[in-house]
Amino acid sequence: MTTIGIIGAGQIGSAIARALANKGIAATLANSRGPESLRDLLSEVGPAITGGTVAEAAAKDIVFVAVNWSRLAGLLSTLPDFGGRIVVDANNPIEAPLFKPVDLGRVASSEVVAGMARGAKLVKGFNHLRPQLLSGDPQSEGGKRVLFYSGDDAAAKGEVCALIDRLGFAGIDLGSLADGARLVQFPGGPLPALNLVKFD
Repeated sequence: MTTIGIIGAGQIGSAIARALANKGIAATLANSRGPESLRDLLSEVGPAITGGTVAEAAAKDIVFVAVNWSRLAGLLSTLPDFGGRIVVDANNPIEAPLFKPVDLGRVASSEVVAGMARGAKLVKGFNHLRPQLLSGDPQSEGGKRVLFYSGDDAAAKGEVCALIDRLGFAGIDLGSLADGARLVQFPGGPLPALNLVKFD
């Protein structure tokens, strides 16, 4: 069974945890303040999600990373080489309270993250939907809510797509990080916050 870790318990990390819990998919959730600080959230989402340290979450087969952009480099620098495991980049190069975009030049934010996450097979995803849509019923509007993903490793994208299917969403592959990640990057991309539904 594929193991899942989530680093970051803000709005997006918590929404990912809820989406997994809704389907009874086990995961380890971690933040910088330690497992004890997650007690209320874990009680709310139910037994599928357990608290752990950042190191424990980072050791899983698929690791979601959803932290403030300004803390991302410091976080990833403390972690060992991922050794070919999958990291899902759910971050955007912007953060509260000013929501001022980070100037990355012509490079997609996920390309920056890929350089930080040593040894990881990076897949961009889970960053473009508002948290309440990510954690809500993905089939509440008569079809399947769309989740975009992109990456440079076909096998890694296949595993993330399979997880998206298990969660009840419709996964759409946007291609490489250089192309696809730019489409869903907030701010700047045309796809963030679009609530698209796929009908069979």
